[in-house]
Amino acid sequence: MGVCPDDPDLINLFALVTYLPDPLRQCLNDLRRELVPGCHLKAHLTVLPPRALFSRKTAWEQLLLQTADQTPINVELGGILIFPKTNVIHVSIRKGRESLISLHDLLARDALFFDEPFDYHPHITLAQGLPEPDVAAAAALARRRWEEYRGPRGFTLDSMTFVQSTGLSDWVDLGEVALGEVRATAS
Repeated sequence: MGVCPDDPDLINLFALVTYLPDPLRQCLNDLRRELVPGCHLKAHLTVLPPRALFSRKTAWEQLLLQTADQTPINVELGGILIFPKTNVIHVSIRKGRESLISLHDLLARDALFFDEPFDYHPHITLAQGLPEPDVAAAAALARRRWEEYRGPRGFTLDSMTFVQSTGLSDWVDLGEVALGEVRATAS
């Protein structure tokens, strides 16, 4: 990844995410920190996984155009699973999965195209990069905590945030797009 010419503190790595509403966000943020102490990333559902872009401005303009006629997606979360090849512990998507895949496929072309290493599988990451021997125990803990949670397990995805990596396992928000309308411009 090269340094981003617009800001030398950022790298050329972008994603499109939707942050979860409370109390779901708080529950999953707490769980993320329990599984990975020190984790400060906000619970989110990724619509476009991290990717290098040729032009941030062109990609942003494409996002504005392609989301203007999209309708919000009702999402309901499922169980705690583990991706077999990467050992990523995640919350599955029970409802809205096909709509999320369609939205991903609509957006992941032209200025936002990237040769993704995995097929798009909508989910909410809870833990990754754990030592192999710790994965099963962490997943079991996540399942217990998820079972104990009594709040809502669904939300409406009606906006997404375009983010850029700092290269230090952190991301900055560049702008928000709402499905069906333009809400803000990227900085």
